[in-house]
Amino acid sequence: MQIHATTVVGVIHNGKAAICGDGQATLDKTVLKATVQKVRSLQDGKILAGFAGSTADAFTLFEKFEEKLNQYSGNLQRSAIELAREWRTDQYLRKLEALLIVLTEEQGLLISGQGDVIEPEDHIMTIGSGGAYAQSAARVLKKHAPHLTAREIAEESLRAAADICIYTNHNITTLEIG
Repeated sequence: MQIHATTVVGVIHNGKAAICGDGQATLDKTVLKATVQKVRSLQDGKILAGFAGSTADAFTLFEKFEEKLNQYSGNLQRSAIELAREWRTDQYLRKLEALLIVLTEEQGLLISGQGDVIEPEDHIMTIGSGGAYAQSAARVLKKHAPHLTAREIAEESLRAAADICIYTNHNITTLEIG
């Protein structure tokens, strides 16, 4: 059986950042839980993070990322690069199956176990089963409704994904900074 779960959206817009995640965890064709918390605040609220993939793996990666943030004085990019490097090369970490989004009000990054650290040009980051749907909606909202806040863009794009993706629900948790 394959575990599916998640849509997480991060948006930076007008000097603010928001991240939101749905609450659904699915095993094969069954919803296991509808209220999973997939987003969290790090570094005393200065950094937002979200995950898609195995929950246990994601929490291990959150801990590793926080260690890197402490080691590199809160430098988001340097910490992300070092996490991706260790994740790709460490024999234990290499087996972890998750994706991370991390962001401040100025910079957002997607981190993978293949060594990727990607900073989207449009400041919209999405991961998970409904990520492509949410990304499309967020791009349209950001372009055609610039008066919306980062929070509103993130939440509305996640709602659009939840309307389409069977692995995404409407139990949204949102965090914001800026």
